[in-house]
Amino acid sequence: MARNAPHEDIDEDRIRVGKPKEWAAGIPGVAVSLWRGWEQMGTGRTVRTLRLLNQQEGYDCPGCAWPEPRETDGEHRKLAEFCENGAKAVAEEATTRRIGPEFFAEHSITELADKTDYWLGQQGRLTHPMVLREGATHYEPISWDEAFQLTARTLRELDSPDEAMFYTSGRTSNEAAFVYQLLVRAFGTNNLPDCSNMCHESSGAALSQATGIGKGTVTLADLHHADLIVVIGQNPGTNHPRMLSALEQAKANGAKVIAVNPLPEAGLLRFKNPQNVRGVAGKGSALADEFCQIKLGGDLALFQAIGHLLLSWEDAAPGTVLDTDFIESSTHDFADYEKQVRALDWSQVDEATGLSREQIAKVAGMIAESKRTIYCWAMGLTQHAHSVPTIAEVANVALLRGMIGKPGAGLCPVRGHSNVQGDRTMGIWEKMPEPFLAALESEFGIPVPRKHGYDVVDSIRAMRDGRGTVFFAVGGNFASATPDTELTERALRSCELTVHVSTKLNRSHVVHGRTALILPTLGRTERDVQAGGEQFVTVEDSMSAVHASRGRLRPASDHLLSEVAILCRLARALFGDDHAVPWQAFESDYDEIRERIARVVPGCTDYNARVREPDGFVLPNPPRDSRQFTGTLTGKAMFGVSELEYPTAPRGRLLLQTLRSHDQYNTTIYGLSDRYRGVEDGRRVVFVNPADLTELGIPDGELVDLVSEWSDHERRAERFRVVGYPTARGCAAAYFPEANALVPLDSVARTSNTPTSKAIVVRLEQRG
Repeated sequence: MARNAPHEDIDEDRIRVGKPKEWAAGIPGVAVSLWRGWEQMGTGRTVRTLRLLNQQEGYDCPGCAWPEPRETDGEHRKLAEFCENGAKAVAEEATTRRIGPEFFAEHSITELADKTDYWLGQQGRLTHPMVLREGATHYEPISWDEAFQLTARTLRELDSPDEAMFYTSGRTSNEAAFVYQLLVRAFGTNNLPDCSNMCHESSGAALSQATGIGKGTVTLADLHHADLIVVIGQNPGTNHPRMLSALEQAKANGAKVIAVNPLPEAGLLRFKNPQNVRGVAGKGSALADEFCQIKLGGDLALFQAIGHLLLSWEDAAPGTVLDTDFIESSTHDFADYEKQVRALDWSQVDEATGLSREQIAKVAGMIAESKRTIYCWAMGLTQHAHSVPTIAEVANVALLRGMIGKPGAGLCPVRGHSNVQGDRTMGIWEKMPEPFLAALESEFGIPVPRKHGYDVVDSIRAMRDGRGTVFFAVGGNFASATPDTELTERALRSCELTVHVSTKLNRSHVVHGRTALILPTLGRTERDVQAGGEQFVTVEDSMSAVHASRGRLRPASDHLLSEVAILCRLARALFGDDHAVPWQAFESDYDEIRERIARVVPGCTDYNARVREPDGFVLPNPPRDSRQFTGTLTGKAMFGVSELEYPTAPRGRLLLQTLRSHDQYNTTIYGLSDRYRGVEDGRRVVFVNPADLTELGIPDGELVDLVSEWSDHERRAERFRVVGYPTARGCAAAYFPEANALVPLDSVARTSNTPTSKAIVVRLEQRG
């Protein structure tokens, strides 16, 4: 393994492509974790940080939102309660590399703009607040007070608060998220776009309609005791590796696993757990009992077909397939759903899914036989035009069998980013419900706006059209995470001011407004000491468990401020010291914030005491806890009624999905080794079925441009190497953020407005 030198950028001519792996983790996972720790942190620091990762006395992983075992459920955390990508995330944050003022004096903004996200991220931790003044060629140091005054002055000079966009990444703590949304609403807008708008917004919309709550209905213990786990549109081996341990434990308890995905990902097939002998010296554990290699966007058709079969089998043997008592007592619109699904056109199912009818029947049979079934999904379902009805169809099948609100069963949208769910609970949403806004108004005695704000896509449109002139981000890498790269970058560059609260350098810092600020903040691994003493923060995992996180490392620089401190000081600069909200008290002692959370946020009563319990507490979830669906329009679980639809591509075109390499997390590129797919030392590749390559007349290994076709115009991403890969016929895949340039801003999911990054019609043009 070559050390990641911070001065080297990607040379795509060095890319190597080998055979994909048929299993995940094992000894290589341990070796890579330790190596990345050593190269970024050194041996001693690696041991200190990893020992505390996801432990009760330590800090929550800054990577994914997978939950930890809970003692209250009779389970216990492992000594090493982390995965390879969690170790990489910690190494990135706790690195000993630093970016100070001298770095920015040496590198102009033009030079930095030519670098890749990988190179920018490898330079190290930001140490000082920096400003790029209008017309300047370099960032330069700025004092914290001047930075806050500059931001506050620009905000006050706007014609309307709605001209400012306030973005949030999922890494933000509950305390920072609560303070942030309070600041934004006190300023007078609900413009709170966040990273969830681009991932699980479709899940929240569909589940709110179906069950009355936009969250999943299972716990980690439920997964361990399920009879059947259906994993749909998800690659846990890369995106949520600790989920593999849960699947392995479920399999050991007798569960079966069905994997539904266009690509045969290693993490869906076999897991070599490095924490047991079988995983180290043996073959590991086979995971998927049935692998359904579905076409992109064919999942709605699949689940309508499963529903159709379940209804048919119930006709043949009444009382043996459907949970009729549950359907009659706890659901609504079953008759309309039944009418729709009984009229299923199987020829459309064939075309949409690419699966044989025999395999669909086998999968439906496994669902019919299971007494405890859990349905898990991720971006493979949420980033299509028809994502919301697709997820509704998954919920429909669960409702037919009564698989909600019982142990070992339920719906499980697997959230990607750590605390993205907590941010939403704390009020980071452009359209929070009236009871939350009224409680906020009552608690602080300030007027709170009711007009819905902008989500991510609408924020980009507003900046593009001149209706948005200030962009403020807490965490994240907006320029690289969003669709339609060229358009989005033009929109950001048109702003009067862009401000980024960040730990490390990224693309968004070099895609700047006329004036730009970088405000360096503490990482989750670092000690947070305020006037009231050492602080801790809280987070919410993918299964609604809220717990404390305590950083232990010395901060990367004496000039860093916590996210809470940055937001509270900005609020004081914006509103003055006599404002109704006690911003200084919030900064001094985070208990003061938690006391207000307890009085405003539903389910958070006695918050300060409960988060100090060893495992924290689990937020109430009526569908899970008591089979109550009080949040729906009827007070019952709602069957969704949807037309069968699926994406198609004209002859000579492919459907492209964007995805992660194994060596990245969201837009953070850890390295250049996607070892599970056999790609090393590069990123500009496009995975295409060999039969499709033959039909297109394009040799494996050829350099091509990817051209997306949309109603307004074409978009182009240049110089991708074709990799013959066993993906579903007619489907292709490429890494984001490189392929985000192909996703049209206006190609979005209905209802959720999520970009359709999993169904882009493209053609491959040979470069000649």
